[in-house]
Amino acid sequence: APDVPVIDRAYSKLSSSITVEWRAVPGAAAYVLTAEGGDSFAETVVKSSPGTVRGLKPATLYRVTVRAVNAGGKSQPSPFRRVKTVLAAPVVSVGSPSCDSIAVSWTAVPVAAGFSVSLIRADGLGRMLKQSTTNTSLVFTNLDPGALYTIKAYAWNANGMPGDDFTYNQRTCPNAPGDVKLAFNGGALRAVVSWMPTEGAVTYSVTVSSGLLELRWSTSSASCVLPALQCSSEYSVSVTAHNDAGPSEPADAVSFQTVPCAPVNISIEEDEPGHLLVSWSNVTLGHYYVVFVKSDDGLEVHCNTSHTQCHFQSHCGFTYFISVFAYNKAGQSPSGDVFNYTTAPCCPGGFRAEVASGDTLRVSWAAVRGAERYETRAAGGGGAALCRDTAPACTLSALRCDTAYSVTVTAFSEPRGASAACAPHSVPTAPCSPEIKNISKESPSVISVQWQPNNEEATYVVTARGEAGLWHCTSTRNSCTLRDVPCGSAFSVSAIARSPAGQSLPSYSVPLETAPCCPKDMVLTQVSQSVTNISWSVGRGAQTYVTSLESPKGQAKCHTLHTYCLLGCITCGTNYTVSLRAISETGVTASCTYQGYSSSACCPTGVKLYRLSSDGIRVLWRAAAETMSYTADLHGSKGNFSCSPSSGLSHCDITRIPCGDVYTVVVAPVTHKGPKLTFCPEKIYSVTCSGSSVGMVIYRGKSNAKHI
Repeated sequence: APDVPVIDRAYSKLSSSITVEWRAVPGAAAYVLTAEGGDSFAETVVKSSPGTVRGLKPATLYRVTVRAVNAGGKSQPSPFRRVKTVLAAPVVSVGSPSCDSIAVSWTAVPVAAGFSVSLIRADGLGRMLKQSTTNTSLVFTNLDPGALYTIKAYAWNANGMPGDDFTYNQRTCPNAPGDVKLAFNGGALRAVVSWMPTEGAVTYSVTVSSGLLELRWSTSSASCVLPALQCSSEYSVSVTAHNDAGPSEPADAVSFQTVPCAPVNISIEEDEPGHLLVSWSNVTLGHYYVVFVKSDDGLEVHCNTSHTQCHFQSHCGFTYFISVFAYNKAGQSPSGDVFNYTTAPCCPGGFRAEVASGDTLRVSWAAVRGAERYETRAAGGGGAALCRDTAPACTLSALRCDTAYSVTVTAFSEPRGASAACAPHSVPTAPCSPEIKNISKESPSVISVQWQPNNEEATYVVTARGEAGLWHCTSTRNSCTLRDVPCGSAFSVSAIARSPAGQSLPSYSVPLETAPCCPKDMVLTQVSQSVTNISWSVGRGAQTYVTSLESPKGQAKCHTLHTYCLLGCITCGTNYTVSLRAISETGVTASCTYQGYSSSACCPTGVKLYRLSSDGIRVLWRAAAETMSYTADLHGSKGNFSCSPSSGLSHCDITRIPCGDVYTVVVAPVTHKGPKLTFCPEKIYSVTCSGSSVGMVIYRGKSNAKHI
């Protein structure tokens, strides 16, 4: 176990605790503090010095010891110290008997020799007041009204040692509000009372009295609205401030008079056209009157008079709203009844007509003041149309296209009836829709469109609409021509009529399909002596193609979905005419012609080889044409050899050819346009050696070999 600690100092600053200081003991992990006094005992464990024992009784003498603790156990208690706890705080009661004083009282504290009480403003202003006494109450005077004060009280013993203190905040009651003012709220029977705020006031009470009637309101602001006052009455108003300390003295009362009552028995009459007379009864306490006359367009005029009638100018089609107010020094009287007077409406102006279609007109006009409904009548073409509506617009339907109508608009009001006779307006309807009769093709890119003209004066616009774009033509007659229409395209053709009155509905659409486009590029390639491959680019709008080669010796043709074709039965060495037809999905055909084609020269026949000498070979054939030139090629493992005779000859010789090898022999005509032909038949010969220098030429084909 650790050594015994030694207490350096022990003291009490609070009535419920003692603080102990000691020297640290080597090897101690903690310390146990013990306080014993009478029937009171307390113990606590701390890590190091200083330590505090809590839960003690006030003004009690304790024996305090310290023991050190570690894993080996506890030490013996230290030599004790006697320490007495300080006095408990007094239980204080605080109040504000007047607006400039605070009274403090408390219960007696055992063994206390005296008490000290201090007071200071909570906001730190002013100086601190402090008094000491052996009594249990005292009063602080000459304080600031409405201020919040902090009071601290404690007891001390015979040695002058202070005990626990008690702190409390107390506010003095406020001063009476000053500068009380009253203002009326916009002439209504409501008044606003305001005053200068007084320090420390939490709420204010406002008392309003008139004869035996007394009303009271409470508020936390520095103003109050007094509602529901009686017109033509006198009132007295006083204001008192309040806080938790109590009320202030009432402020000096303010007297006021309310606004006059609203005028009654108001009459309005139109004594002559264009003049209105407004009259009313006299109002008690009314010093003068103001009459407001506001028309329904927002314009307002007024008349200020001390009499009981006023004159105003009026206009047709107006509704007038009339109010009469009485005034005195308090302000304007409450709103009375608002009267209205409506004069007969004027004829509608701002007439506008819009053509919606050949049989429909949209008519609108400026709204007429005082009008409650409108009647629109259209006459023309042997018939009439009538429209009634409350809106300043009307749609006249079931009219005849390309016809002039006389349109009249009349305004009505409930009090005064219809407006005066109004002038009619002449409005033509839109042209009638044309009907396309025929579409013809003057050329692949020029289209003629004809229609039935059914308007007196109109310009017709024809539109061809398709994926390729829009094409237009215009005419005042019954036909027009669409030019530069692209091939291989589908269009929807419609026509409209235009006139100063507007535009007709479009005619029914008529489909138009132009012939497919001819392919721009065509390539002919001879595959064999009797077969030619033809290929071409895509022709827009084409679904199938018919390709043909024609000559006096015959014709080759194919019909395909593709952009290529193999033509057989081709005669060699023949000039052909090349043609192609592009056919659309609906069967529309475009005939296309191209540059002529010459098939390749014919391959020779009867190709044979003969020995000329020990190292010479002659190649012999039957020519397809006397003027044709040929070339003979021999290919073997020991070398490649060729010869070309003069034009007209059908053989040529090759010298210094090695024997003992197999040769592939091809004889092909020579052309001037390109490389020699590759599809002439091949023959295989074996050139053998006999002895040292003599050999045989043997044909190695499908038949038996021959010695030549």
